[in-house]
Amino acid sequence: MKIVFLDASTLGDTPMDEISSLGEYVAYPVSSREEALQRVADCEVLIVNKVKVDDELMAAAPRLKLICVAATGVNNIDLQAAESRGVAVRNVAGYSTDSVVQQTFTLLLSLVGDAPYFDDYVKSGRYSASGLFTDASRPFMELSGKTMGVVGMGSIGSKVAAVAAAFGMEVVYFSTSGTGHCKAYPSLPLDELLSRADVVSIHAPLNERTAGLIGGRELRLMKPSAVLLNLGRGGIVDEAALAAAVDDGILAGAALDVYSREPLPSDSPLLHLRHPERFRFSPHVAWASSESLRRLVSKVAGNIRLGW
Repeated sequence: MKIVFLDASTLGDTPMDEISSLGEYVAYPVSSREEALQRVADCEVLIVNKVKVDDELMAAAPRLKLICVAATGVNNIDLQAAESRGVAVRNVAGYSTDSVVQQTFTLLLSLVGDAPYFDDYVKSGRYSASGLFTDASRPFMELSGKTMGVVGMGSIGSKVAAVAAAFGMEVVYFSTSGTGHCKAYPSLPLDELLSRADVVSIHAPLNERTAGLIGGRELRLMKPSAVLLNLGRGGIVDEAALAAAVDDGILAGAALDVYSREPLPSDSPLLHLRHPERFRFSPHVAWASSESLRRLVSKVAGNIRLGW
């Protein structure tokens, strides 16, 4: 069995032994469109993370039986073409919940706790030269007693809510599916959630319900002291509107792990801010703890063992 992974570099240096033991395994760090069309010629199992797999690519792989997506989303796969060709498609769900939740609070705590400022205050020598045991010039916000508004109460959103509650936060949520299935916390209309929340944390997929969900109008509903986090998908938040809103003090700050275009283009308004200190960014890594990556590989291997 020939197994081809077209963009293996997306998993870093994660050991692939569990997959490579299942057949003849060939991994390419990255693949251009032209390279991909050549590299799938004799594969039976194709592994991709973000590489687009359309009918043309499947046609170039006459032996293809199974597409394994090394991710949860399958929006890069032409599912209709796969079905018509009798090619099974399997993704991996639930492997990164703990990783994303942890990164959510890493970004949030850095943002509201002004962590880069205090770290630099010590490392720069300003603390040593100050003559004071403390620097109380930048008081930070406590999460206890504040309201966390979760947009998307799936497995990740539910766990974010539980951690927020452990911090002493009141939790409310907006159901992007339109069904408020979670009874542990109040379900609110989006406008009401935005106006009430001190922290808005997005954990939703990108689909017809969520594309452009948070734009300039919605951001202006938020408190000037509030912050917004997006660890769902780029495209849910209007990035230009967000950059302007935070720069103009319409809200206090934002933290993003996902972007409408990835990698973030150099002309993005998010990279040309008047107040970059009000933002925290990470390069779509919330899913990628070392433990999460190992779980992902194991689940992909399991999908291959299932056959087709």
